[in-house]
Amino acid sequence: MTVETKLALSATEVRSFSQSNNEPAWFGSLRAEAIEKATELPMPTPDKTNITKWNFTEFPQHTVESAPFSSLDELSAEVKEIIDIEGQENLYIQRNNTPAFIKISDELKEQGVIFTDILTAVREHSDLVQKYFMTEAVKVDEHKLTAYHAALVNGGVFLYVPKNVVVEKPLQVVFLNDNEDASLFNHVLVVADANSAVTYVQTYVSTVEQSNGQANLIEEVIALDNAQVTYGSVDVLAKGFTTYVNRRGHIKRDAKVDWALGLMNDSDTISESITHLMGDGSLANTKIVVVGREEQKQNFTTEIRHWGKNSEGFILKHGVMKDSAQTIFNGIGKIEHGASKSNAVQESRVLMLSEGARGDANPILLIDEDDVMAGHAASVGRVDPIQLYYLMSRGLSKAEAERLVIHGFLAPVVTSLPIESVKNQLTKVIEGKVR
Repeated sequence: MTVETKLALSATEVRSFSQSNNEPAWFGSLRAEAIEKATELPMPTPDKTNITKWNFTEFPQHTVESAPFSSLDELSAEVKEIIDIEGQENLYIQRNNTPAFIKISDELKEQGVIFTDILTAVREHSDLVQKYFMTEAVKVDEHKLTAYHAALVNGGVFLYVPKNVVVEKPLQVVFLNDNEDASLFNHVLVVADANSAVTYVQTYVSTVEQSNGQANLIEEVIALDNAQVTYGSVDVLAKGFTTYVNRRGHIKRDAKVDWALGLMNDSDTISESITHLMGDGSLANTKIVVVGREEQKQNFTTEIRHWGKNSEGFILKHGVMKDSAQTIFNGIGKIEHGASKSNAVQESRVLMLSEGARGDANPILLIDEDDVMAGHAASVGRVDPIQLYYLMSRGLSKAEAERLVIHGFLAPVVTSLPIESVKNQLTKVIEGKVR
């Protein structure tokens, strides 16, 4: 079915943007073809969330120009808190749509690691980007928002780790939003070649209270045979964005991906976190924490799909809802025919802090193979009064006791983040949201 939608940019404008960035012909053509597809493809249909009246396509400006940072001393205190200024050797900061700061150690350069903004990578590492950009994990024509994203990419990161290279220290990225008219069409592409290992941690931070823009974010992780990727993200985008996030893993034989995601946006959000375990012996751990407040509407679909034999997938999602926030948690474990001896496990739990808040946890197991293991657990409820009573009997106030219970509830994900400053930031954000 053809669905007509008003789009912010035409095919001509998209080509002009590509030419102004000196992009290779293949990327300009991809953009132009994608914007044509976006006019016709249907919107995604997240389960139990009606998004027909959400604005995903119109915004004030496609690209805003922002000043780069000549040194980290120019960062605001809020951003400095996220970064180990002295110790972080590999760091990229994007300010709205501008590559604002980058440093990469000589050691990683000598090992052949590529760590740069996505549009520079398109120009300077064209063949490598073309091989993986929306070809295996996310496809351009999945629906209107994936096509729109492909057409309008205006930021993001490319990380490539060569075969047999083990990156010992985490690479950090900060996406800073300090312009209320900025829209973020960021694309993150992480490729870990065979027998490599890397830890990548990013933070989205808005220093404006209200945004007029769109956030359409796609992140692809390609882990080739026996590669290991640890991927952490803390998302704190302002109210006013309409946010679509698509995180996708494509994991080959004996490879592993660990996702640790703190989803703290103040915007209405549709989020997909899907991992395809393509190879035998592949493994995925997905840990997610969410806090919803005020009148937020959010939908989080987390799926691990098993294609390879002896593959293992684990999903852990904990959410806290307050005020009149509404959130849907869909957890899906899918074992395809032929993925024998695989194991799919998931747990979704939602804690309600207010009478008007609502959270739905929907665990789904889809099994097309006999010789497998699978299990799920789900719960939606309020803070356990017995836990509160016990803590209050030890001298804590009710507010202090509730705070401790919430922190314990969310701790499995918070403690999984591999950079201490980012872990501290997530803890601080959680405290501010549930106060």
